[in-house]
Amino acid sequence: MSTQNAAQSERVKQAWAVLSTVLDPEVPALSVRDLGIVRDVLIDEQGMEIILTPTYSGCPATEVIEQDVLAAIAAAGLGAARVTLRRAPAWTTDWISEDGKRKLFDYGIAPPGPVLDGGAVPIRFMARQAQLERLTCPQCKSQNTERLSAFGATACKALYRCLACKEPFEHFKPI
Repeated sequence: MSTQNAAQSERVKQAWAVLSTVLDPEVPALSVRDLGIVRDVLIDEQGMEIILTPTYSGCPATEVIEQDVLAAIAAAGLGAARVTLRRAPAWTTDWISEDGKRKLFDYGIAPPGPVLDGGAVPIRFMARQAQLERLTCPQCKSQNTERLSAFGATACKALYRCLACKEPFEHFKPI
């Protein structure tokens, strides 16, 4: 490996470490790496390119995330950088790291279950209450829970309530 390639490889490694410190503005318990929206870090003649896949195309936090990523890379002294948004393949909650799912639960948000288990996922417009997944309450760990609303503070979360401890909590919907 040439000296230049070794330097570029080290720069990419440092960038990944820096990206682990950039928090998601909507769920600050997770970094953009935990969330799985950082797809790649590349080096070319124009500098560093950070490829992001937003959680969904209309995500209002996308611009803030871009700015935070570039500011963190600059603050780390890693040189010129740019962000490229790649919307295909579409982001899925399967990209959230296991550590990210644990952090969501510790933060009080029930993490999503797997989506891409090798089979197709049917689209459901209205699920019957009996068919809804019983989630584990992040407060008391009971599975005696119910969905209150298909939407929470953001479109990617649903609102649930624990029937055991009576505490409401959000669930990061699998998509």
